[in-house]
Amino acid sequence: MSELTFEQMLEESLKTIHNGEVVEGTVIDVKADEAILNIGYKSDGVLTRNEYTNEPNVDLTTMLKPGDKMEVKVVKVNDGEGQVILSYKRLALEKGNKRIEDAYNNKEVLTAKVAQVLDGGLSVVVDEVRIFIPASLVSNVYEKDLTKYDGQEIEFVISEYNPKRRRYIGDRKQLMVAKKMEAQKELFDKINAGDVVEGTVKNVTDFGVFIDLGGADGLLHISEMSWGRVENPKKVFKVGDTVKCLIKEIDGTKIALSLKFDDTNPWKDADSKYAVGNVVEGKVARMTDFGAFVELEPGVDALLHVSQISKEHIEKPSDVLKVGDDVTAKVVDYNADDKKISLSMKALLAPDPVEEKEEESDADVVSVDIDAVIAAEETAEDAE
Repeated sequence: MSELTFEQMLEESLKTIHNGEVVEGTVIDVKADEAILNIGYKSDGVLTRNEYTNEPNVDLTTMLKPGDKMEVKVVKVNDGEGQVILSYKRLALEKGNKRIEDAYNNKEVLTAKVAQVLDGGLSVVVDEVRIFIPASLVSNVYEKDLTKYDGQEIEFVISEYNPKRRRYIGDRKQLMVAKKMEAQKELFDKINAGDVVEGTVKNVTDFGVFIDLGGADGLLHISEMSWGRVENPKKVFKVGDTVKCLIKEIDGTKIALSLKFDDTNPWKDADSKYAVGNVVEGKVARMTDFGAFVELEPGVDALLHVSQISKEHIEKPSDVLKVGDDVTAKVVDYNADDKKISLSMKALLAPDPVEEKEEESDADVVSVDIDAVIAAEETAEDAE
């Protein structure tokens, strides 16, 4: 029996490896584009940059150092030059595929950083597996510009898993919808009509403002923005404003809001401020053929009938007045129930001796149904 040479004994003491096998190696040298690993075989293994990661231009010296232990996959036992070609990326991909499969089956919520913003959505990488999140599944609201997500960590679930076609689809929208429903339930469980709440302006329209209350949006209609008149909400509010408002009504998931707080109601002290005989000041807010509406304060308008403007005959108020004019007049009629006030400028003028007797009568005091007048004006505007 012949004796084995030292080289033969050494070779037999080393393990045998095969293509596709997973082995553990120890890094013994690192360069920018490749690392050398001792894998317990007669030849060391070579791990190139391209077989380490899909990321371009990675400097391996910043990722690995001598002495690091790592599992790798044998790509080729002999590349023709006696070298063993290894891959960390392929092994990570296989493990990643299993990770994604388990997440898909278990409906697990994954977290990953957005690697790339594409025309049609976002790309994220989990354990070397690239997952695509379509734009329609990025958010529960339409977002035209997705660049704000670049580099952000986001949560999502796997909604489609097809390893044969390498098709992995993520869904962030369903998580946001679920969170919104949960927040909505919490909100409606604790709010009631009459509560004062604080929210953030989300959208401003011509007819009102939508305010995010943290779980649901409430509508602050233009008619509820002030006791006075608001011509254009966009001149008063902007997106992002913080607003403290009153919950006027809750109807299902609809919340009606108001800024008409009781303690700021201008009619609260109107009985004394606008009692008949009081002299008041205001500003002409609107004009009609029969009279001028004078704003005494925001939310309190009074009618100055054309017959009460001057002792001389006037065809229409615009002959002597215009919107914005300051007016001083006497209150000649006050109706608290209907919130109606009638004014007279003529009552402040010194009467002619001949007219004194006539002016003692109430013939000049004109009472007009202001609500009916306003309704008629609005109907005419709608017809136009």
